[in-house]
Amino acid sequence: MSATSISASRPTRPGRLRARRRETVAALLFISPWLVGFLIFTAWPVIYSGYLSLTDYDVINNPNFVGLDNYTAMFEDPKIALSLTNTLIFTILSVPLHIIVALALALLLLRAARATGFFRTVFFLPKMTPAVAVGVLFLLIFNGQDGLINRVLGFFGIQGPYWTTDPAWVKPGLVLISLWTIGSSIVILLAALKNVPTELYESARIDGANFWQQTTRITVPMISSTIFFLAIINTIYGFQIFTEAYTAFFGSGNTTYSNDAALFYVIYLFQQGFQYLHMGYASAMAWLLFVVILIFTVVQFAISRRTVYYEGDTR
Repeated sequence: MSATSISASRPTRPGRLRARRRETVAALLFISPWLVGFLIFTAWPVIYSGYLSLTDYDVINNPNFVGLDNYTAMFEDPKIALSLTNTLIFTILSVPLHIIVALALALLLLRAARATGFFRTVFFLPKMTPAVAVGVLFLLIFNGQDGLINRVLGFFGIQGPYWTTDPAWVKPGLVLISLWTIGSSIVILLAALKNVPTELYESARIDGANFWQQTTRITVPMISSTIFFLAIINTIYGFQIFTEAYTAFFGSGNTTYSNDAALFYVIYLFQQGFQYLHMGYASAMAWLLFVVILIFTVVQFAISRRTVYYEGDTR
């Protein structure tokens, strides 16, 4: 076949452009349901909340533009600092514990052989429990008088604390109950563990490395990208904790509990927006939370450059 016939069989440049244009249109049509939903239910509410944060808006009357008054008022509101502190403490306690427990259970599942599928399902099922039910479960299990946790501690002669009424134990109790939904992290870590080359462990055993050394020198570095992903996701969840704490300490209207110790940032945001109808102030709070999460995420990404290993990374 001559060069002339080969070039004639190839599509011309205008023909290639039309083909690419058709492919682009087809791709946009396929993603249009998601794109429309994103613009209407995500992008527009975010933009509009930015406008509302500059107004005095009670949902009933029209917004009244007040500039940065809502943002300056937050610096004078003591409950902003209280709720942010409570949220930060919960996040600092819950994220490392969540990852450590999930990794420990994933390592056990890795050794379960044929029973891995069964136990993986068992660990994941609690994830399907509604968050409201988890909040009620917290009050039942962590009841200071006859809760399951204190009964178990009493069996060993240990006097359990009053988890739901002692301010010092409210957040640790919520951190422990958050482990109820650890199943998704276990499944993700188990998948990452199965991708670690077995040759590395064989070489380590030949060199006399024990299980702890293999875990810290091989397992954790090789799945560090997955651990980093879980750290990001759980940090965002920690700053947005709402349902479990609200159900346990605010939803019932019972004021005998230590509500200040469980006043997390999103709960206070919800109170301002939907109980007191300070929607402009609540919108400003939402933007502050966005900035805080963004800062923590940027810091985590900066740290990950030195601590996270990616397959194929030549640095």
